[in-house]
Amino acid sequence: MSKWFGTDPTFYPSPRSAMEAPTEKLAYVALLNPDGIGVVDLDPVSETYGKLIYKLDMPHGADDELHHFGWNACSSALCPTAFHPQLERRYLIVPGIRSSRIYIIDTKPDPKRPKIVRTIEPEEIKQRTGYSRLHTVHCGPEGIFISALGEANGNSGPGGLLLLDHFNFNVLGAWEIDRGPQVFAYDFWWHIAHDVTITSGWATPDLFENGLQLDALLQRKYGHSIFFFDSKTRRFVQEVDLGDQHQMVLELRPAHNPRKTYGFSSVVIDVTNLASSIWVWYQDNGKWNARKIIEVPAIPTDPNLLPPALKDVGAVPPLVTDMVLSLDDRFLYVSCWGTGELIQYDVSDPFNAKLIDKVKIGGIANPVPHPSGKNMTGGVQMVELSRDGKRAYFTNSLYKAWDDQFYPTGIQGAMIKVTINPNGGMEIDKDFFVEFDGLRAHQIRLDGGDCSTDTFCYP
Repeated sequence: MSKWFGTDPTFYPSPRSAMEAPTEKLAYVALLNPDGIGVVDLDPVSETYGKLIYKLDMPHGADDELHHFGWNACSSALCPTAFHPQLERRYLIVPGIRSSRIYIIDTKPDPKRPKIVRTIEPEEIKQRTGYSRLHTVHCGPEGIFISALGEANGNSGPGGLLLLDHFNFNVLGAWEIDRGPQVFAYDFWWHIAHDVTITSGWATPDLFENGLQLDALLQRKYGHSIFFFDSKTRRFVQEVDLGDQHQMVLELRPAHNPRKTYGFSSVVIDVTNLASSIWVWYQDNGKWNARKIIEVPAIPTDPNLLPPALKDVGAVPPLVTDMVLSLDDRFLYVSCWGTGELIQYDVSDPFNAKLIDKVKIGGIANPVPHPSGKNMTGGVQMVELSRDGKRAYFTNSLYKAWDDQFYPTGIQGAMIKVTINPNGGMEIDKDFFVEFDGLRAHQIRLDGGDCSTDTFCYP
């Protein structure tokens, strides 16, 4: 890693300062089948605006199945508990969820043509951490955190967190000293100023890798809890069980203001009514609690319009699989991969969410085309929000085996842009529709950071 002198201008001490930063010019997009990182031009004055301008191919073809990825460093480098201003937001940390391999990708000196500078093989990951099936990447003050969904043999749990060194990317080991009853893993975040780390749980690899196991879902065998850890001692503190009907607790989105100690978690499906839900976690008299604040209902549908996995239930579940919180903690954007909706809520009062607007495109049944007239397969999936909160971008593929179950006619990768009114309201940009020529598209990262990459230590 080259030496960096001065503080990276894309490190922001507070959410407010990040909102005032220059607008994004590039997006990096995880592509698969075969695997690669795509570079999309987001500069409206550019001749290649709204186009895929480069694809970095992974050397192992389709073996990795790229999924989530993140930056090596972010605004957490300014936190007083672990001040690292010599770091720079330069490298993308890109794991393969199926292979458990990690690619270190350098976006400098040419951000439009990133290159692989190091590969960490799965054997090293498994030996040093006891984990496999790598998922979420976040940059924290102590290093680069990555969640893993399975233990080393790749079939069962527990999953957990592992740590890479900030400066040389060496694998340090598993993060937890005492995990308590936690077995399932998925997302994680923290309230750094309060020494609290939060994790969620999807499933172990045997329950997701070859598709959704419907019998296991009905038997309520997927994750349904949020876990709280002491960030300093790395020890389990408390489990908050959302109820075993609430299957697959996925995304965690804490308030960006470091003085606040609440956040939002999403649940994919309630097995009693097929609804998805959003919960707020909070502290009350020293104990952690969670309350359901949003329920998104399933839509009754003609079984003839449904894939085999849904014909017997006669409805399209919303399948909330991602969400993002604006940097001012005002708006929460919820993606419904099943129904093809992006929903905007005002969560200024986190216990009283208000529906503001929704846009629809794609979807399992009666899919809605793009405003340009082009068809989009799949539904609203991974969503990312610009720092100023004026633009959202989303893709349409979830996970290959699950894509094939819920969209059996196939998904063609696409990236869509949504224009957002500062006071609420959304509109799909009819002039922005990126097609990835047969590839599937998953997570998006914006140059300079976005609304789900950075931790701030100053209000």
